[in-house]
Amino acid sequence: MPAINDVADFKIKRPEVMIMPNGMKLFVMNADTEAVVRFDLVIGSGQLQQSFPLQAMLTNRMLREGTKSMSSAAIAEKLDFYGAWLDLSSAVNTGFVTLYSLGKYFDNTLEIVADMVRNPSFPERELKIVTEMNRQQFMVNSHRVEVMARKSLNVEMFGKGHPLGRYAKFEDYDRIDSEMLRDFYMKNYHSGNCSMYVSGNVTEDVLKCIEKCLGSESWGVVSDMKKAVMPKPEKSDKRRIFIEKEDAMQSSVKMGLFVPERKHKDFLDLRVMVTLLGGYFGSRLMKNIREDKGYTYGIGSGVISYPELSMMIVTTETANQYVEPLIEEVYKEIGLLKRELVDKAELNMVKNYMLGDLCRAYESVLAVSDAWIFTNITGLEEDFFEKSADAIRNISENRILELANIYLKEEDILEVVAGKA
Repeated sequence: MPAINDVADFKIKRPEVMIMPNGMKLFVMNADTEAVVRFDLVIGSGQLQQSFPLQAMLTNRMLREGTKSMSSAAIAEKLDFYGAWLDLSSAVNTGFVTLYSLGKYFDNTLEIVADMVRNPSFPERELKIVTEMNRQQFMVNSHRVEVMARKSLNVEMFGKGHPLGRYAKFEDYDRIDSEMLRDFYMKNYHSGNCSMYVSGNVTEDVLKCIEKCLGSESWGVVSDMKKAVMPKPEKSDKRRIFIEKEDAMQSSVKMGLFVPERKHKDFLDLRVMVTLLGGYFGSRLMKNIREDKGYTYGIGSGVISYPELSMMIVTTETANQYVEPLIEEVYKEIGLLKRELVDKAELNMVKNYMLGDLCRAYESVLAVSDAWIFTNITGLEEDFFEKSADAIRNISENRILELANIYLKEEDILEVVAGKA
């Protein structure tokens, strides 16, 4: 058996930062061992900036549905011909356009993407098709207990008027139109509100292509962007929310409470404690509730970070009759964390898992793009990942006990159950 060694040093290669002639930043992570080039355009606007439900998501999604010179079919056919893969997504305060392309065809594929970004047409016919597809998915999801519980948790934790507690309704799919998307596009999609990332086999030709397509001159209606302000949550004073679904074969259980945001001094240590509780297959929640009690196939805990705040969540699905004993066991494990020191061997297992997971997550230069995109859009320091590794290595049993008593307050936990009573 090969020797098991500790992760002695953990560093993520820092990108070279270039300023394009139009002022856009380009972050370059070069590795000539890769045949593929990954290109990301990051738009500094998302759900927080929208005026109507679905506006940010559909604006981003519709970029591939036609430009002034190409139809949606032509875009799809050309990208397929060059073997490229394109992903469009939208988050709380950011939009993403991600392209994977063979280096030898990068100039061909980026020209298509640049045309999509700079000259979208938002055709009504395609919008109706895309909207109907999303509506059908919405209808399917609205009957899933997991989705019902997740949405209800956010609504009760943040408040119905908060951007993170506000969800699209069925009728919103009828209200959205091309003009709404054009309005969001004009305000947010321009060279003054975007940054670029390129990784893989980044040659001089690749850099010249990026400058020519997106970096040579200002594009879009460039304007000063106001920083979106995240409203304060208006948390419900309820301890338990129940959503009835009469034909549910099992119930979805979610338990949430607010914890410090990413820049807080306790955040990195807190993630270790949450992982020990339920963040990996050998966690305490899994051993107790899955392996010993057999209440569920899987249960986990994690920290979801939003701008300016974070939320710890325990999530699982279980047979309806096991809901109460399952929740009781979750509180039992939280109580043990607050009363007893963690065994050193158990803590070392968690440390090794987390360090290994950190290494796996950023083992290729293409994945490193995700690290720097995350760092930049969240305003974290460049040494965030090194500090993460140090926090994992150095946390002690006493520190776990301290954090559990500070943050795991039962009276602050909101329980949401969706299923059959």
